This record gives sequence, structure tokens and C-alpha cells, in this order.
Amino acid sequence: QVQLVESGGGLVQAGGSLRLSCAASGSIGSINAMNWYRQAPGKRRELVAAHIISNGHTNYADSVKGRFTISRDAARNTVYLQMNNLRPEDTAVYYCAADGGTKAYWGQGTQVTVSS
Repeated sequence: QVQLVESGGGLVQAGGSLRLSCAASGSIGSINAMNWYRQAPGKRRELVAAHIISNGHTNYADSVKGRFTISRDAARNTVYLQMNNLRPEDTAVYYCAADGGTKAYWGQGTQVTVSS
């Protein structure tokens, strides 16, 4: 089992920045990738950023490329999502997810609200 705890959400004005954190514990050796998703009201959950553990490769949704950065601190078992130049359309609940191969683990979610 893997436990994920997110933090760092909040209210910010358009153009501002926030950094989300996701601390992992438990069977972290089974994790292949750490990802950030988001879900806005009335919309499907979407993948925002992905970090492959084995080679450090990252991928981003087109809507956040150049503004968001996913990074990992292996010593702290923590993944971050640095979000810059935030827009009102970035408003959503952001979820951290761990890909454990045959299992997926999710955090509780953290609200990000961007005011115009």
C-alpha cells in the first residue's frame, strides 16, 4: 500500500503561483510514476503532469506546458507541482497519484482556486 498526502492548494489571483506537494509513504518501491491530475466542477479528471521514476522523464498536458513543472525529491519521497502564471481555468481539485503498475493510489485532493 502507498499513502499520499497533498498540500499547498489555496486561493491565488490570475498570474500568481502556487506549489503543490505530495508526500508518499508505504510501499514506495513499487511506484513507477508519480502524476498530478485535476478535476474542475462538471468536468472529467485530467492528467496534468507525469514523472517517470526510473528515468526522470516528465510529460505535461498542453494546457499547462511552459507554466507548470513537476519535480521529485527522492530523499523526501515527495513530488511537487510548481504552478506559475495561473489562470482562472486552472481552478480545480488537484490530485496526486502514484502508478504502482497493477495498482493506482490517490491522494485526498487539494483545492486550487484562481481568481480573475
